[in-house]
Amino acid sequence: MNWKNIFAGAAVMALSAALLMGCGSEKTVSTDNAAEMGKIIVGLDDNFPPMGFKNEKNEIVGFDVDLAKEAAKRLGREVEFKAIDWSSKEAELKSGRVQILWNGLDITDKRKENMLFSNPYMDNRQIIFVKKGNTSVTDEKSLAGKTVGTQSAGTAEEYIDATPFYKNDVKEVKKYPDYVAAFMDLENGRLDAVIGDEIVGRYYMSKHPEELAALDVVVGPTSEFGIAFAKDNTALRDEVQKVLDEMKKDGTIAKISTEWFTKDITK
Repeated sequence: MNWKNIFAGAAVMALSAALLMGCGSEKTVSTDNAAEMGKIIVGLDDNFPPMGFKNEKNEIVGFDVDLAKEAAKRLGREVEFKAIDWSSKEAELKSGRVQILWNGLDITDKRKENMLFSNPYMDNRQIIFVKKGNTSVTDEKSLAGKTVGTQSAGTAEEYIDATPFYKNDVKEVKKYPDYVAAFMDLENGRLDAVIGDEIVGRYYMSKHPEELAALDVVVGPTSEFGIAFAKDNTALRDEVQKVLDEMKKDGTIAKISTEWFTKDITK
C-alpha cells in the first residue's frame, strides 16, 4: 500500500465531503429519516488519519470508525459516516444532520456548553513536529521568528490563539483545513514547524519516516478524546457509553487500538 500517495491525495479527496459513506459502500439516505430506521449518523472529518480518513478505495476507515462500527453492531443499529465541515461540527450536531461526532474530538469546557460527551477514551497531547534534520527548533520558545502551522478549529489552534507568544514572537501562524495539508507544507519547506495532535502526527510520520521528526515537547494542556452528542440526547449517549464500557472490559477496544497503533493507547 503506497501510503505516501494516499496522504498526498487526501487533500484533493476532501472535496468529496458531501459524499455519504458507510461500511465501505455509498449511502444517500437522508438524515431526517435516520431515527425512524434506527440508523446512527456519525459526523467526522474524513481527512483526519488515523481516526477517520479515506483509503485508496475511497472508503472511510480509521480507529474511531472501527470503534463506531463495533458499537453500532452491539446496539443492533446501522451506522453511516458523514463527512462534514469540521469547523461547523456543533451546528451539524445541533441541527440533527448528524447524531454523533466521533473523530478524535477533544473534550473542553467550552464544548461541554453545547454538546453532551461520553467518558473520555483516549488522551491527546499537542506536540511539535519538524522536518527531519531541522535542529533550530528544540522547544516551544525556539519557535520565535518561525513560521508555524496547525489545523483550524482544533485544540492546538485554541491554545495558539489564546497565547500571546504566537502573536508577538512567532513570525506567522498558518492555519489549514486538515493536518495532512499542514504536514505536506512542512515537508516542502513552507513551514518551520507544525503544532498538532500527537496521535495524528505520529501516525503520519510512520508513513513518512525519512521526512519528519517529532519533539517530545508538550504544547499547552493535555486533552482527552470523547464522543459528542446533542446536548439533550442523553438516551443515545447512555446507549453508546454502555457498549463502550463492555468493549473496554472484554478487550475489544485494546485489540482495535493495537491494530492501529501497535499497542493499546486508550484510557
